[in-house]
Order: sequence, then C-alpha cells, then structure tokens
Amino acid sequence: MPVLKIRRRNGELIDFDPEKIKQAIFKAVKSVGGHDLVEAERIANLVIKYLHQHYSESIPHIEEIQDLVEQALIKTEHPTTAKAYILYRSKRKEEREKQRQELLEKMRKNELQVTLPGGEKVPFEIEKIEKQVRVAAEGLKKVSLEAVVTDACSHLYNGVKTSEIERAVINAARTRIEQHPEYSLLASRLLLLNMYKTVFQQSVYQDFKVLPKLYAERFEQYLDYGIQSKLLDPRLQEFDLKKLKKAIRPERDLLFHYLGAQTIFDRYLLKTTERPQKIFELPQWLWMRVAMGLALQEKEAEREERAIEFYNVLSQFLLLSSTPTLFNSGTTHSQMSSCYLNTVEDSLSGIFKTYADNAQLSKWAGGIGTDWTPVRATNAFITGTNGASQGVIPFLKIFNDTALAVNQGGKRKGACCAYLEVWHADIEEFLEAKKNTGDDRRRLHDVNTANWIPDLFMQRVEAKGDWTLFSPNEVPELHDLYGKAFEKKYLEYEGSPPPSAKKVSAEKLWRKMLTMLYETGHPWITFKDACNIRNPQSHVGVVHNSNLCTEITLNTSKEETAVCNLASLNLSQMIENDKLNQELISQTVRTGLRMLDNVIDGNFYPIPEAQTSNARHRPVGLGVMGYQDALYQLGLAFNSEAAIEFADESMEMIAYHAILSSSELAKERGSYESYPGSKWEQGIFPQDTLDLLEKERGIPVEVPREGKLDWAPVREHVKKHGMRNSNTMAIAPTATISNIAGTTPCIEPTYKNIYMKENLSGSFVLVNRYLVEDLEKEGLWNESIINKIKYNNGSVQMIPELPEAIRQKYLETFEIEPEWIIHAAARRAKWIDQSASTNIFLKTTSGKILHETYMLAWKTGLKTTYYLRTLGESQVTKTTEAGSDKPEPKLEAPVSTGVKFCKLDDPSCEACQ
Repeated sequence: MPVLKIRRRNGELIDFDPEKIKQAIFKAVKSVGGHDLVEAERIANLVIKYLHQHYSESIPHIEEIQDLVEQALIKTEHPTTAKAYILYRSKRKEEREKQRQELLEKMRKNELQVTLPGGEKVPFEIEKIEKQVRVAAEGLKKVSLEAVVTDACSHLYNGVKTSEIERAVINAARTRIEQHPEYSLLASRLLLLNMYKTVFQQSVYQDFKVLPKLYAERFEQYLDYGIQSKLLDPRLQEFDLKKLKKAIRPERDLLFHYLGAQTIFDRYLLKTTERPQKIFELPQWLWMRVAMGLALQEKEAEREERAIEFYNVLSQFLLLSSTPTLFNSGTTHSQMSSCYLNTVEDSLSGIFKTYADNAQLSKWAGGIGTDWTPVRATNAFITGTNGASQGVIPFLKIFNDTALAVNQGGKRKGACCAYLEVWHADIEEFLEAKKNTGDDRRRLHDVNTANWIPDLFMQRVEAKGDWTLFSPNEVPELHDLYGKAFEKKYLEYEGSPPPSAKKVSAEKLWRKMLTMLYETGHPWITFKDACNIRNPQSHVGVVHNSNLCTEITLNTSKEETAVCNLASLNLSQMIENDKLNQELISQTVRTGLRMLDNVIDGNFYPIPEAQTSNARHRPVGLGVMGYQDALYQLGLAFNSEAAIEFADESMEMIAYHAILSSSELAKERGSYESYPGSKWEQGIFPQDTLDLLEKERGIPVEVPREGKLDWAPVREHVKKHGMRNSNTMAIAPTATISNIAGTTPCIEPTYKNIYMKENLSGSFVLVNRYLVEDLEKEGLWNESIINKIKYNNGSVQMIPELPEAIRQKYLETFEIEPEWIIHAAARRAKWIDQSASTNIFLKTTSGKILHETYMLAWKTGLKTTYYLRTLGESQVTKTTEAGSDKPEPKLEAPVSTGVKFCKLDDPSCEACQ
C-alpha cells in the first residue's frame, strides 16, 4: 500500500504529495546551474518508490524523507547537487532553531500572545502547560515532562489559539509513544482534560481532585440536555439518579490509552445538536448511559442495581458491547444489534424489497449478510416475460450501490456481504466480482463476497472430480438441503440434468476461488454443512449464509431476517496469578449474557422480519478479545501447543458459563419460543455436534473432543430449565472496541510490535507494551533497539541481541504459520454454537500451501473463515554503518513477489469494527 501521510516536525499528519519531492530535487539542481528535469524526476521516483516500499506499514517523518533525498543524490552520483541540498537543509535548520530561540525568549519575557476563543489576546503562560502536563503525568514514571513541554512550546507562534496549544501538547506526547507506552497514557489524559474543559466549561487540570464532584453534579444536567435535544430516552430520568451518580468512577477514565480515548471522543460520545457540534457526554457517562439503556428491561425495583452492575463491567473493560449498542443504547432510536442476515426471494418484488430492507438496516448501523443463491442464473428462463434472466451479478451491483449510498447513521460506511452457493451457475463470474479490471458495471467495489460451500464440493475437489453448476430455479430443493440430503438430491439432478446444467472441474473451480481470494481478498470461504449440521436450531430452519464478518450462523427465510447482538469478553483482564480467573469469567459472562438478552427486548427493529425472528429465537453472540494479550501474560508463544491448549481451555470456560447463564435466565424469564425440538432440548451441546458432523461427512473431524470441566451440572440445568437464547456465542473481529479497551482484537496474533494504525479517527502509533516490559526487565529497551525494531517494520526476529525466548514470544501475524491459527480456531469452535471471524495470514505465494490451509480449515470442522491477509514478499537491501545503531537503507528498486491487499489498518474499511 502506498504512503498516504507524512509527519511534519510538529507531529501533525498531512497528505503525502510526491510532487514536492520532485520540486525539491529540481530546485537543488537549478541552484547549481542544472536544468535536467528528467534526471531530477528519475531520482525523485527512486525516493518515492523506496518510501512506498519501506513505509508501507508506517508514516515517514519529513526529516526521514529529506535524508533519503540526500542519499539518492549521493548514490546517483550528483555530489554537487547533494552538497547544495545539504547546505540548504542546514541553513533552514539554523533558521528554525533561531526562530525557536526567539520564541522561547518571548515566552520567558511573557511577550508571546495567545488568542482566546472570543478573539481576546492575553500573554502566554508556560506555567499553565507545565501544570497541565504534570497533572496528566501523575503516576507515570517513564515520561519526560520537560521534553513534552519543550516540544509543545517550540511549535507555537505569536497569536496562537488556545485550541492549537492544546493540540500541540497532545501531539508532543503522542509523537513519543514509540519511545514508551506510557506516552500513550499521557496523550490520552491530556485529551481527556480537553474533554472535561469542553463539557464542564472549566479547566479541571488546575484542580484535578474536583473531577469526581463535577462528574456527579453535572450528570443530571447531561441527561436533561440529551432528553431535551431528543437524543436520549426520557425513561432514563426514571432511575434513582442519586444512586447512579454515586456509582460513577471518574478514575476509570485513566484506563484509556490514546487510541481508545481519541476513538471514543471522535465517534462514540454524544454531540450537541447545535453547530459547530461539541461533545456533551463524557466517557463514564457513556458507560452509564449504555448500562441504563440495557437496564430498562429489568424489573423496576432492580433497575439501578442492574445498571450499576452493567456499568462496572463496561467501565473496567471486562466486557464491551458491540459498536451499535455503544452508539445507541439509551438513545431515542436504540438499534443495538450488530448483525443482520437475510435471504433474497427470486422475484423482482422480492429482490427490491431486500434492497429496501438493507437500506433500513444499514441506516441504523447494522452489518448485513445477504444470501443471493435463490436468484436465477444468467440466461435462465423467465416465465412471466418469456425472456432470459440477466443473472445475479447486475442485482449485486445495485446491492453494492445501496450499501454505498446508505451509511451507518452517518458514523461509518454501510457494510454488507453477498453469499452465493458454489453450485450456482453464476459462481465463476461471482468469483471475479471484486477484481479491479473488466466491466465496471459488473464489479462490486464496496461490498464483500463469500462462497457458501457444501461438503460434497470439497470432496469432489479432493477426488479431482467434476462439479455441476445449476440455475437455482431449476433445482429449487438444493437451497434448503445440506449434508447427505443435499448430496442425494444433487446426484439426482446430475443424473437427469436440467437445461442450464454445466459441468466444470471441481479442482479448477477451487483453484479459481483461491486465486481470486489471494488476488482480491474475496470471496471468503465458508462451509454450509458445518454451519447447518451443528446448528442448534436445525429443527426450525436452515442457515443459508453468515453475516458481514462470518461469525453469525442463524436461520433465515422469507419471513425471518436473523438478528444477532454482540459483546466481547476481554480475556486480557481474566488472567490472575498466571491462570484464568474462573470466578471473574463466571461473573462477567453472567452479566454479559443478561445485557445481551436485554438488547432483544429493548431494541429498535428497522424491519418487522427482524423483530419476528429475534423475538422468536432470541440469539446472542458473546465473543472474546485480548487472546494474544492473555498469552503474553502467561508467557506463551502463539505458535505453541500450550497456546492451542489455552485456546481450548479458555473457550470451554466461557462456553460453560455462557450456556449456564442463558439457562439461568430461562429459569427466571422463560425459554425462547422455538426451544422445543432444538438440540438444546435434546441434550446436544456444541461440543457434541462434532460427532454429528463427522458422521454426516463420513470422514474424521480432526479435533480432540475432551474438555477439563464437569459439564454434568450445566446439562442438568438446561434439561430442567431450558435456554433463554437459541445461540449464545460468536467471536466477532472487535477491531474498534478492542482499540477502546487497549487490547488486541478477538483471537488474532499481534499484527506488528510497532506500527502506525489508521482509522477514521486518524493515525496512531501502537507499541506492544508487553514487549517493552519484557525488554525493560532485561535492560534492553533503549534507542538502539527501538531503531532496529522500527527498521524491521516492527519485527524482532532479525535482532540477534534479543533473547530467543523473547523473539519467539513476540512473533507477528505473518511470522506465524497459518495452521497454528486454524488449530486454535478449531479447538475453540467445538465449544461455540455459532462461529468465529477467523482471518488467515499467509506470507508465502505458494498455491499449494494456500490449498492445504483451507483444506485444513474444512477438515477440522471450521464453519467459516474470514479474510485472507497476504504479505507481499520484497527484497530491500539494508546496511548498517560500522559503529552505528541506526541502519541505513540502500536505495534500490524493490522486487515484489507477492500481492498486498486488505490492509489491517486500512482507514476506509470498517467492516469488522
């Protein structure tokens, strides 16, 4: 991915403009009497090419770019021009230093003026900045207050606005995050001080101890404004607000790292209706507002206690609800559900009804997975008009444009995924729908795509057999069949093929699937039979597709649009004394299931089919995040048998308490409507369904079955009291809420130990704080090591002075073979009644390994996989000067041997947040 941003000397990020490099080099050429524009552009392009290669995962500083220009001029044998450029840089540096000294002198003499919001100018007082930074840094031992203050002040100017001073101070802290994670906490606290100033209309940093008092005193005022502005539900005033105020803990704001605080500030805290908009909500009020909204479904006498219980879980990052719940709980339009799944009817009215439904669902921040398999294929006969169908692709194009036109409440892009079964006659064109070449009218640039694959196809691939494609209107039964029943009917149609039937090589079609997956990231690979055979609700319907992020596996039909509500347990908070804290997990899961169940009754449903389905089945999805953090705390490498065992053990514990908690809710509130006949009623739990899948396939499902807990009490409880929810678990990607909680997303390994993350809130340096802690213990965290880690794009594998144990512990995503991720996912999956968003990370270009990886996913019984993330291999020669800690890049054209796509920190993609 090319460089999009560069960092200025004051820490500000600006758009990268390659033309400026060309202009700078040509100016240097002209300064020594040269006039060769073509040669200047050639040298500039060398620098630009190197930047795009070397800084694909980070943001270059302007000084680093200028260093590269110097090297390019020298290495391309233009010494005179290089000298002129170096002298020019030196002169500009002297001028900046002179200006800085003049500025500091004015500060010392109180001659620098500051412009207040009303336009009035007052003398600048450096003492205010010093006090602000000192208060924010309380308890932080690894930050330099003097450096932060000096850096902030050096970028001010006469007449500077107060808002610019505040931003300069935050930037001074955030630009040092790579030096130590405590700077992330400092930047967060400085941002929080600005939030308090905006809402309380006074500078809290002058007397930080007044914060608890202000938080409590202004709580009712906050609710009043929100209700008067028709943003908050008036019923929030019916709570005992005195009791709730006492429960608010302002000190929990200090748990935020900078990325989390900035994300909350930009996108979650409620803003005034007046323009320009300002926040009127603070983080602890946000948690309490969400908790109160969820507690509205409780008995009146218990509402306050339940709201406080929910608040304590949220505000301590033990568990976080999904983004729609955080956006909308307690508001006038409380659409709190994360995922919607629907299926399209094969008629013009049915197709256009789906567009209208999806527009409404997307408007209220729902992610959508739509099953398009029923739509007849290209050239299929249309009875009503005696004509031929255009197939599914033109309709998918409108589906794509609907998602683009209707975003999620103006807060994030609309996000949808189209699913198609691999026997559909349009499957080959569907595979190519995400390509950037070809007829743009038949390309889907803004939605995701996924293959819905029956076991029979995978068996044909293994056997190198043929595969027959059909138009669904000619084989109507196949859509609702799975397992042996599907195979029987499929073979019947192959024996007596309808007019549209077409034979292809299963192996070639599979190869095309994997090729498109590698080249475009789509369509994703998901498995129809595993989803349905293991479905707790197989007695009342069929799973036709998954959701936007492939973790939801619920029935859909013309009458029912499946809905799922999500929350994620923070596994990084569940480790105590080097082991899982089962009591804390039990308490947190019990609270989380109650919160999720309350969403169902308090939810705003954009369409009636969604309300019908959710009320009847009451599915929820409790997931996890911070798995990698937990491994760090336990000292386990991700690619180890111990980590695989931990994946198994931790998910079993969560499943145990999730199922028990749902059954306890059933005892209190009653079982869900369609419980009779379900696998739950039959005593078949998720871990039991692996045997069903193995029996149906006729081949082994290679996953150990045993667990560590005594499940007899849970089975007995369910037998006696039933289940409140048809489904209880699903592991979502958690990209945004894990940012808020300052932990790693869902079940994935660390992306990079140091890297620049971009999202809609901006660009952020992330540093692996566990690595920093371990290196500090070894006395190895210093500028030399920092430079070497940065030079290696976050990797510690090529730094020989680091202990082998540390290098093994801190492997990054692309340094871990994908089978470790799949085996860990499979061990979790046996306990989960839905599925998990499982990304595959592949650094090789080998088609054989790609094939083996997805075959392993199928054979171990995974229901779904998510993105394939590939890493472009490149050769960049790097040298280190003798006696230097800073490696010097050698400017040579990189040789790309792979493809990069679907960047983890792509700021425009919020499909999984």
